[in-house]
Amino acid sequence: MAAMTIWRGKDPLILASQSRARQMLLANAGIPFEAIPAEIDERAVQKDSGLSAPGEIAKLLAREKAARVSSQKPGRYVVGADQTLALGNRLFSKPAGRAAAAEQLRLLAGNGHELHSAFAVARDGKILSADVSIARMTMRPLGKSEIEAYLDQASEAVTTSVGAYQLEGLGVHLFERIEGDHFTILGLPLLPLLVFLRSERLLAV
Repeated sequence: MAAMTIWRGKDPLILASQSRARQMLLANAGIPFEAIPAEIDERAVQKDSGLSAPGEIAKLLAREKAARVSSQKPGRYVVGADQTLALGNRLFSKPAGRAAAAEQLRLLAGNGHELHSAFAVARDGKILSADVSIARMTMRPLGKSEIEAYLDQASEAVTTSVGAYQLEGLGVHLFERIEGDHFTILGLPLLPLLVFLRSERLLAV
């Protein structure tokens, strides 16, 4: 007799992201998925929108990613996701290289910042659900030598995440306090996403 699975959908979920952290979250939750990154110019979309609130920007980009991929995959449920980092009124993007990563860490060190993580679910180009969650992060004070030591150890991984850190890896050493759930920090508000999937009868539990 075949084992029951949590997923009830006819086809796997589509994740419009190449983020390993987001893929890990879905895999650990027992949700089969296919990763198809959305080809959009995020900075151009953000600029054209005129939005400045970090949560609204994250939600807009998540919606754009989900809608773009779902228009290419008729009948499939597609999840888009995005994350913004705000230090006061200043928004951060992924650092372009080591020097940019060092500058981001210098600015964040000893201060609190917010991560705004959004998801959107689309089907046939139509947005069915979208939500934003916030995590508040306090980085401990860091001297130049500590930042350089971290960059040496973390290597090229610092350019793959906004803020130049990955909390699930070496980035955990940079923090003294965190307020918010693990899923939001990793860039996918998983609990509200699961609520939506259950409402669509795509999950057995």
